[in-house]
Amino acid sequence: PISGFNGDNMIEASSNCPWYKGWEKETKAKATGKTLLEAIDAIDPPSRPTDKPLRLPLQDVYKIGGIGTVPVGRVETGIIKAGMVVTFAPAGVTTEVKSVEMHHEQLTEGVPGDNVGFNVKNVSVKEIRRGNVAGDSKNDPPKGAESFNAQVIVLNHPGQVGAGYAPVLDC
Repeated sequence: PISGFNGDNMIEASSNCPWYKGWEKETKAKATGKTLLEAIDAIDPPSRPTDKPLRLPLQDVYKIGGIGTVPVGRVETGIIKAGMVVTFAPAGVTTEVKSVEMHHEQLTEGVPGDNVGFNVKNVSVKEIRRGNVAGDSKNDPPKGAESFNAQVIVLNHPGQVGAGYAPVLDC
């Protein structure tokens, strides 16, 4: 139990809850505590699978004057870096990455968890789009599936679903 208003069990254990014995984390790395701060500190960072093939779902694609086509998205697995050849699925477009940036700063490589923009050679914004997945063309490139089963929960939608509506389905 915590009280943000009174500060109970936020940073220090509170004397207002003498009955509270604390919490215990039941994972590989055991941890116990009484405060919210201790609970937050006990959260394991997410695994960053750099050893798996590159998978980068596109959140958007921009055409930037003087630079060219810049797809943006979050690296889910693998590593993206300048000079590598990527394939976009299901579009079937293969191209070279000219540069990788995050927050307007050049990166040597993008790793899982990074939201990156990357400049690609000789690709029009009409060829790739939101929802495509980028992957290393030399290491298990992504492929479109003919079919799959899914249970979908629609949280919100624009009312009428019509031409051009592009929902993102996280699988």
